[in-house]
Amino acid sequence: MFAEAFKITVAAVIQILLLAALGYFLKKKNILTDTGLDALSHLVINVTLPILIFVQLNRDFNFSIYPNWWIFPLLSFVITALALVVGLIFIGVIRGGQKKLQFLSLVTFQNSGYLPLALFAALLPAYKAGAMFIYLFLFLIGFNLIMWPLAVYILSFSKKTEFEFNNLFNPPVIAALLGITAVFLGLNKFIPNLVLKPFKLVGDCTVPLAMFVVGADLAKIKVGHFDKNSMFWLVLVKLVILPILGLWLVLKFRFPELIGLLILIQLAVPPATSLSVIIRHYKKEDLLISQGIFFGHILSIITIPVFLSLYFSRVMIK
Repeated sequence: MFAEAFKITVAAVIQILLLAALGYFLKKKNILTDTGLDALSHLVINVTLPILIFVQLNRDFNFSIYPNWWIFPLLSFVITALALVVGLIFIGVIRGGQKKLQFLSLVTFQNSGYLPLALFAALLPAYKAGAMFIYLFLFLIGFNLIMWPLAVYILSFSKKTEFEFNNLFNPPVIAALLGITAVFLGLNKFIPNLVLKPFKLVGDCTVPLAMFVVGADLAKIKVGHFDKNSMFWLVLVKLVILPILGLWLVLKFRFPELIGLLILIQLAVPPATSLSVIIRHYKKEDLLISQGIFFGHILSIITIPVFLSLYFSRVMIK
């Protein structure tokens, strides 16, 4: 069972890796310039991902089918709190005050959207992938609401940092809220397929474009002389201890298979690439963020298939 599950998950990760590698190559060769990458990133965040979320919710979400939909935003709070606590437990092994805070942010906040979205699309049959997308979009409502203000607070090193409202209600969050509201009011019934179909085509571009962005972002990172001690502990905590804890939780409490998969993936994926955006925006010295994002994504190519295989060997999704 493990060998079969490992083969499936490795194949899925390779597909994602190829997309990210193409983005990495395009950036390294400067075919994709910094300006082009910024435009592509804005296109995904502000257009294709919100459209994907809105269309998916309007097509597949229903309060009778998902009566406990509110659990998923709350689940994001629980997972973030769990990662934060684990990060605080290990923060003492990092030397330097600012490094401690950057280590904590890398452990606490994961690549919660792009990688899980690509993994679900590659791993699951269409009828289960659709349900997982709904779970993920609902999860991201809570995650984005807590991630941006908390990550800014941690990384800015100051209680006086001004709160930016647009970070809280960003386009993906707004799209999810609008989608749920449209379903609640029954407005989704009045949106014709003539409108939904072309918008669905736009939304379907999200996964490949998002992986281009991730790969290109990695190409921009200058690792240089990396902090071996901090990277060792980051990889151990973020890519080993947290997914072990997640695997134990989903098997111990026997979560439904898809919810268990969501929890495990959220605890197994590498640090959020958006942390580098926050560091640059607030003009803070990048001591660990770029290193952590780079090594986290590279080594997760190994760790993610291992933990997904362990999960699938126990709960095989057909």
